Amino acid sequence: MTLAREDVLSALKTLTDPVSGTSVVDAGLVKALTVQDGNVRFVLEVSGNHAAAYGKLKDEVEAKIKALAGVAQLSVVMTAHSAPAAPPDLKLNKPSEPKGPQKIPGINHIIAVASGKGGVGKSTVSANLACALAAEGKRVGLLDADVYGPSQPRMLGVSGRPSSPDGKTILPMRNFGVTMMSLGLMANDDQAVVWRGPMLMGALQQMLTQVQWGALDVLIVDLPPGTGDVQMTLAQKAQLEGAIIVSTPQDIALLDARKGIDMFNQLGTPILGMIENMSTHICSNCGFEEHMFGHGGVAAEAEKLGVPLLAEIPLHLDIRMAADGGAPIVVSKPDSPQAASFRALAQKLIALGHV
Repeated sequence: MTLAREDVLSALKTLTDPVSGTSVVDAGLVKALTVQDGNVRFVLEVSGNHAAAYGKLKDEVEAKIKALAGVAQLSVVMTAHSAPAAPPDLKLNKPSEPKGPQKIPGINHIIAVASGKGGVGKSTVSANLACALAAEGKRVGLLDADVYGPSQPRMLGVSGRPSSPDGKTILPMRNFGVTMMSLGLMANDDQAVVWRGPMLMGALQQMLTQVQWGALDVLIVDLPPGTGDVQMTLAQKAQLEGAIIVSTPQDIALLDARKGIDMFNQLGTPILGMIENMSTHICSNCGFEEHMFGHGGVAAEAEKLGVPLLAEIPLHLDIRMAADGGAPIVVSKPDSPQAASFRALAQKLIALGHV
């Protein structure tokens, strides 16, 4: 008998929400439930005001669903709404809890690759940079944190579902010498991720701390575009080596890139440098070089900020085709001029001591 979504909901309705007294389904705690080929995934969104009451709920939910016939794999993420700020207690001198960014065990450096807007090639840069660093002998991880548009599984030619031997830790995927984890591996290719901020933050923290990354020289984090919850959570929870800003040369892209830079400055994250992507185009027929989106804007911005211009990546069909084909240009055509740009980028980061 094939496991259906209704079977899971029926089982969940037998569990009681300790706060409202109704079932966890009727209380609206179950979000983003998907059931396909025996793989069950959903989010438990609880109230942060009653965290103690929900202490055992996740274990009870997992036990109930695992007992169903036809369950091959289960993934449950519990998130909590932030509780309203309590008034200051002026009478008690309570010891403060550790705050601020924490080092992820086993990972020497974490580098965020960010952009102010979408479509500038940030994910392509992340995939090729990861593969180029691996080719230099570094132990590299790649976290696809672009939760709304995860593309790294396609770019690195990775498919299948990550496994969890104990229900608590996640085994990442690996290809081309790069250890990779992406929310795209948990959802179908055509399935939208419709999550609010607390769910995104919970998923990011889970991928940072519950994935068995092993010992890494560097973890590359491919961020979503813009200045939102994922960027803030990463900068506030994990000790970052710094951020690399990717932009195309035109003024509109640079306008948004400046906002991304300002966000990292406010969060206290160093800017390691900038990359000008789609910098120039060379005609494959006549060899004519053309700056289709302008040229030099990113270099001027980097100089104004006092940070390095790390690379100027050309606009070339081979780079796009390699990414779509599941083997970045650094892997598929390692001796090409296009791959050389990414290899030089990797070598520069190593020389600067960031990896």
